[in-house]
Amino acid sequence: MYGVIVAELGGPEGLRVAELPDPVAGPGQVVVRVRAACVQPADIAARVGMIPGGPVPPPFLPGWDVAGEVAAVGDDVSDLRVGDRVVGMIPWYLTRGTPGAYAELVAMDAEWLVPLPDGLDHAAAATLPLNAVTAHQALALLSLADASTVLVTGASGGVGGFAAQLAAQRGHRVLAVATHDDQAWVGGLGAAEVITRETELASIGPVAVAIDAIPLGDPAAAAVKDGGIVVTTRPTAPIDPSRDINQQLQLIHLEREVLADLVGQAAAGTLRTRVAATMPLREAAEAHRLVEAGGLRGKIVLTT
Repeated sequence: MYGVIVAELGGPEGLRVAELPDPVAGPGQVVVRVRAACVQPADIAARVGMIPGGPVPPPFLPGWDVAGEVAAVGDDVSDLRVGDRVVGMIPWYLTRGTPGAYAELVAMDAEWLVPLPDGLDHAAAATLPLNAVTAHQALALLSLADASTVLVTGASGGVGGFAAQLAAQRGHRVLAVATHDDQAWVGGLGAAEVITRETELASIGPVAVAIDAIPLGDPAAAAVKDGGIVVTTRPTAPIDPSRDINQQLQLIHLEREVLADLVGQAAAGTLRTRVAATMPLREAAEAHRLVEAGGLRGKIVLTT
């Protein structure tokens, strides 16, 4: 098979198409024929060597999100069969590129996968695991028992867009920060109010809680009342301790039942996602360039 490896840390030119041995399913594993793999900022961070735990020595395979079909089944797997459509997440924080998603075939634990309903195509499905599960878990960190006003930054993006929808589903009043000229999409996610990214967020508060999905750091915290909660998706500078704000960092952990529910919602049309473009896996370097350039409306998905 072929895959796209990080042959050297640095720019997109460090991504190379390589012939690799076909993977074999071990106990508790299946081999997935990859049809779609989403390009994530986390992939770019791995490529440049800026990830928790330090850089991974090349060569390695980037990629968290996988959608495709089961090509082989290992021992001790009872709930998946050859030919099943599946979608899942490689917990890259554990595998660190062995495996990663940028390949024609991937051997991965069966528990990292859920069935993919016929109503959802591979490309759309591949946008869900990392971003939608992160959004679900970020919302859970807020521990909101009653309806509240929730500020969500980065609502034009993957995590922020899913967080806005999931918060609105739970009856919260969502104030969603949108990229310029993207207010219509964000407004369709259930936000009570769409705020342009140029807005001084301190002027809209105070709100009790915020999911800072960009993250902005202090500008988002300025909208939160003293004693409130801010959840970020990457480390940010400490907030002034005199404000007594509970500052939480959301780091993804795989929850299979949560992923299955989110995939089911997307297939039913109650959870929205969007794909900016699909590109052949062999063009992963160009896909990375486009993601780094910014301005996309949706995810770039690599296909085989």
